[in-house]
Amino acid sequence: MREARVPTLLVVDDDLVAQARLKAYFSQEGYRVLAADDGEGFWAALARDAVDLVLLDINLPGQDGLSLARALRARDAGIGIILVTARNDDIDKIVGLEVGADDYVTKPFNPRELLARVKSLLRRSGEHAATAEASTRPLCFGGWTLDLAKRRLIDINANEVALTRGEFEVLALLARHPQEVLSRDRLSRAVSGRDWEPQDRTVDVLIRRLRGKLDGGTGDDGAPSLIATVRGEGYRLAVDVVAGPAT
Repeated sequence: MREARVPTLLVVDDDLVAQARLKAYFSQEGYRVLAADDGEGFWAALARDAVDLVLLDINLPGQDGLSLARALRARDAGIGIILVTARNDDIDKIVGLEVGADDYVTKPFNPRELLARVKSLLRRSGEHAATAEASTRPLCFGGWTLDLAKRRLIDINANEVALTRGEFEVLALLARHPQEVLSRDRLSRAVSGRDWEPQDRTVDVLIRRLRGKLDGGTGDDGAPSLIATVRGEGYRLAVDVVAGPAT
């Protein structure tokens, strides 16, 4: 959380009944809850209030949830985004992660499961903020610098490369354990707070996005990559890491 206050959630859903149910449920759980039913209301709510996490329905009139998630993530890397979809479609989920969402749920869902995911995402945000305050030494590898305190990735020319929250968590874990094979379970827990499942593509999508940013390759076609795939085990950062000067 950005400050010690009641977390603020923004529920974005054009189904007013579903919107009202989520607002009532999370209000009873002690959260401050805002609501919007389209893109215009979404941006208006964000302009008025400091929001910690957005529950964003994909199927909205006008600008859809995926477009809104992409635009929000480009503006703010700190707000949590959980996409809500009515279709159990891997394409929606993968595209959602590609545009920068932190998690997703499929309708119909158990409100308690959604509550657990909200708590997990907010808790990780708070833990990472506290860690960032204490971590002042960036990690340097392969011409890149990962500033843990400021959550920034800097290239060899001192240009910043934007990372989503999930991308940062995966890269930070890999960089803290260079040359060590990290399982999808371990990486998944860092990103979503839960164990990896065989049908879950979250970790693989984030690795592919990181490879595109770090070296432009996938690492699966024989081309060199800073992040190596270890078949049947997981991934590892395939270069040494040194601690840079404190910032």
